[in-house]
Amino acid sequence: MSKIAVIGGGAAGLVAAYAAAANGNDVTLFEKNEKCGKKIYITGKGRCNVTHDCTPAEFLNNVVNNSKFMTSSIYAFSPEDTMRFFEVGGLRLKTERGARVFPLSDKASDVTKCLENYCKSVGVVFKFNEQVEKINNLNSTMFDIITSKQCYSFDKVIVCTGGISYPSTGSTGDGYKFAREFGHSLVPVKQGLCGINLKGDYYKQLQGLSLKNINLTVYYGNKKLKELFGELLFTHFGVSGPTVLSASSLINRLDLQNVRLSIDFKPALSDEQLDKRLLRDFEEYKNKSILNCLKELLPAALIPVMLERCGILQEKKVNLITKNERQLLLTNVKNFDMLVSSLRGFEEAIITAGGVDVKEINPKTMESKLVKGLYFCGEVLDIDAFTGGFNLQIAFSTGFAAGNNIKE
Repeated sequence: MSKIAVIGGGAAGLVAAYAAAANGNDVTLFEKNEKCGKKIYITGKGRCNVTHDCTPAEFLNNVVNNSKFMTSSIYAFSPEDTMRFFEVGGLRLKTERGARVFPLSDKASDVTKCLENYCKSVGVVFKFNEQVEKINNLNSTMFDIITSKQCYSFDKVIVCTGGISYPSTGSTGDGYKFAREFGHSLVPVKQGLCGINLKGDYYKQLQGLSLKNINLTVYYGNKKLKELFGELLFTHFGVSGPTVLSASSLINRLDLQNVRLSIDFKPALSDEQLDKRLLRDFEEYKNKSILNCLKELLPAALIPVMLERCGILQEKKVNLITKNERQLLLTNVKNFDMLVSSLRGFEEAIITAGGVDVKEINPKTMESKLVKGLYFCGEVLDIDAFTGGFNLQIAFSTGFAAGNNIKE
């Protein structure tokens, strides 16, 4: 039996602790907060998007950085395995639109309770309100854990301390300090899955406008990076919503001055179909102002902004709209360009991108290649994915890989 220390009681830490203890090890979990899973409580707006109902291959297509590193662990503990794990543990699940999986109760706290119950069933010892301040490697088989309360000795250490996003939950970059002290390289951290600040001020007129079924295309210079279909929200700073959150993780390592976002408000219509629609509306409302003519095509709040962008006066009669003006309208409805100023801060970012360089981590076991017996799991690693339950799955799969590979 090995003595295992797990540092951090989040998604990765709880799964790692359970898996290691289930293998017959003596496991102690250190959590600086008064309870586990503080970040789990706020995921999915308090409902917790547990995972994404997809195959491992589909999952890997949604990993933004270091998907190859995730291959072993996602096949060893897949989204299907995660769903079965929770269901067996008594947490009933449901799959919603877009294959997103939530607890049937819509309570994130039930996810944490299920994970804690698993840990308790195999004898994991919890140390709450006890922050790990330093890890000393005494020799090749022993570590000293120095906490805010006392010193402990362990055979192996699993670091699951998260990133630096939502620092109020306890994610304050502790794992980066530990990794650096052991000689590990760190990839610079960036905000992931966050809102995007836009240049200009037109978005202020659109604040509160929520759009569904739009296409958001991300460009870097003239290169198209990705098309994202779904929801978008205009805010006091720019844009947010699921498509924007995913876009932020695509651009957070790029020169934002060269990034352009483009909305297609009518992705179901081709340019030709939209032009025919405009011509029909123009004929029906030919004696009305263009402002009133567009109310069936676009949200009311968007119309003045759209007309200003096209240089068309709101009161101009439809029968006076030129072919060139109609073409400008069509172009902007299908390609509403927005220039990026910056990303929202870490206090608003759902995840942290960057972290411990995965080149120095064994992808099958999560063990450090530099220090035997030292493991890193979850958000502390330089792995991140799009919104939709993929990042929690990364935590579960990497946590399981570490815990399950520490045999008695």
